[in-house]
Amino acid sequence: MTVFSRPGRMTRKIGLGLLGVIVLLGLLQVAEGAAGVNQALFPLPSAVLAQTWDLISNGSFWSAVGSTFTPWGEAVVFTIVIAVPLGLIIGSVPVVESALTPIFEFLRPIPAVVIFPLVLLVARDNTRAQVSVVVFSSVWPVLINTVYGLREVDPVAKQTLRSFGFGPLAVALRVSLPSAAPFIVTGIRIAASLAFIVTVAVEIVGTGYDGMGAYAAQSQGAGADITVLLAVAVWAGVIGLAVHGIFTAVERRGFRWHWALTATAMGDS
Repeated sequence: MTVFSRPGRMTRKIGLGLLGVIVLLGLLQVAEGAAGVNQALFPLPSAVLAQTWDLISNGSFWSAVGSTFTPWGEAVVFTIVIAVPLGLIIGSVPVVESALTPIFEFLRPIPAVVIFPLVLLVARDNTRAQVSVVVFSSVWPVLINTVYGLREVDPVAKQTLRSFGFGPLAVALRVSLPSAAPFIVTGIRIAASLAFIVTVAVEIVGTGYDGMGAYAAQSQGAGADITVLLAVAVWAGVIGLAVHGIFTAVERRGFRWHWALTATAMGDS
């Protein structure tokens, strides 16, 4: 039985997840009330949720959300344009993979926000620096999944095309890329959520931005309590989940056969 024969499975998972969140918030509410903590530093969950609801009617906040999505979208596009071709080259040419893997393994653990001042110094433009840092952080899931997907391509299919006289580029475009596409899309889904988080983080630590992070930082700097900051963080999480859900829906609809095979393999194991 595959995931497609169980339409209520996703609903149950979402329901259990919401129940877990409600229980956790309830416990925090009771614990903070009983302990008598300083609510200016540790607001009650009910106060944070109330502030989160109030932001729905705040035009300035939604303008900031739109400002965040602009560099996020640019970064996602640049990530795909850079990571997919580079992953195809690395996954298809073993010599290139051997030469570049140590460099990538050195760069990948570096936190993107740490290199932001250096990138800003070189770029001398807030938007370029922000997009560059976000691309640096989000390129790795797409790159790694592309290379991994190429390793899963059936070697017989590639050898068949070579026997008919097709060159390496034709084999990569006709066999390797379509076969690795589900893995690439998974990498893009992960990268999109990660890019959104880093975009907001850069807006918080940087200056001269108009996005969600800047809105939260300005609200905190204006003397407001931390409730506004936490409410913006809640909305960032909600929007991040929405981005993840949209990409997941596109992935499942576009690669139903891959999800069916994955579900069957998990059922057999």
